[in-house]
Amino acid sequence: MGTDHAHRHYGDEMLSVEEAQEYILRAMNVLESEEKPLSEAIGQVLAQDLVSKINIPPLTNSAMDGYAVRHEDITEASEHTPIYLQVIDEIAAGSLPLKQVTPGTASRIMTGAPIPNGADTVIPFEDTDEPQRTERRESVMVPGRVAIKYLSPKGSSVRPFGQDIKQGQLVYPAGTVIRSVDLGGLASIGLGQVPVVRRPIVSILSTGDELVLPGEKLDDGKIYDANGVGLIAAVRASGGIPNFVGIARDNVDDLNDKLDECLRGDLLITSAGVSKGDFDVVKDVLSARGEMGFWSVRMRPGKPLAFGMLYDDSGKAIPHLGLPGNPVSALVAFEIFARPSIRKMLGIPNVFRNTVDAVLQDSIENNDGRRVYARVIIRYQDGGFIASTTGNQGSNLLSSMLKSNGLAICPENQKFIRAGDQVQVHVTDWDRVEYVS
Repeated sequence: MGTDHAHRHYGDEMLSVEEAQEYILRAMNVLESEEKPLSEAIGQVLAQDLVSKINIPPLTNSAMDGYAVRHEDITEASEHTPIYLQVIDEIAAGSLPLKQVTPGTASRIMTGAPIPNGADTVIPFEDTDEPQRTERRESVMVPGRVAIKYLSPKGSSVRPFGQDIKQGQLVYPAGTVIRSVDLGGLASIGLGQVPVVRRPIVSILSTGDELVLPGEKLDDGKIYDANGVGLIAAVRASGGIPNFVGIARDNVDDLNDKLDECLRGDLLITSAGVSKGDFDVVKDVLSARGEMGFWSVRMRPGKPLAFGMLYDDSGKAIPHLGLPGNPVSALVAFEIFARPSIRKMLGIPNVFRNTVDAVLQDSIENNDGRRVYARVIIRYQDGGFIASTTGNQGSNLLSSMLKSNGLAICPENQKFIRAGDQVQVHVTDWDRVEYVS
């Protein structure tokens, strides 16, 4: 895994959340780069510096529809004593000037069109007599004459070439996470594709004889596999590419066959099979096929959590994160451990979510010395955040997770947080944070 610390085997020792995060993240490497079309690169990380090969704008151009003039020709212009100029050319955006502006002349020009030689100022249409001529249905065609009625400062409405981006300028450094607004900037310098850190392929494997895929017939004693589809969505939302391998039954042969399919990915996530149950074979099989670093974390929900490396016949290894089987435990553990891992593989500098301080509206109890991640609804009200738990916090109750937009943290050494106390909240869904006026 890269370091002596990462090779250490903790066995049955229960790690703190920070110890487990450090151990896991040490095993994750930033992936290699690939060329990606701009339209598909959002959320990915630039693998190298991007320098513009052109000026933006490429030519000095007009910021307004109007007339390109020599400022010295219009210094005496006013509404009562307009200056009349001969219109010698009309320049549309995307075309080039045909004539130079000389003393006493002007060119009719559209926004974005190149400024003709000789001109240094653009007078907008509304500061000329064109609106009145248009009302009278008089021609504004070239050649013609225009009256300049108002004086503008020299250089008005002229955008110099390279004003936005200069040729040779560093536009985006390596390590930049590409946002939607960045795609326009990259397109403006002529890039159709960009070098980015590729997205990790995350194999997802549900385990258990009791599981049935959603949509199939549900017999007595069976339950639908909620973790599989939930983890698919969570991997995709974290920036990874999910590869759902299916459901492995509680026998060694079936589990080994499914694990063989997982070796083509960059990370393996399994759900269930890592606790101390008699039929939890995942931990045993993975120990035989690789290295298990630990399988217990001092947190609730999510205590039975395993991490290690899985090897193929050639010795290639991929990290394996074994999540608990309870849906809430699995999703909380994914949030705390798997999401940061995927983001590190993507090369994203900040792998963890932001936290906020909120006033707790009801109490959180901690009776076993583990860190508690209570599912809460957080909202902003009266100048600060408030957090309310989502009801029964049982790790088997998926409804407590569905209602939440954050995880309130009760530290290991704190037995309870009372209503009215400050609590740190790990915000999982900012889009669902309500702002109450």
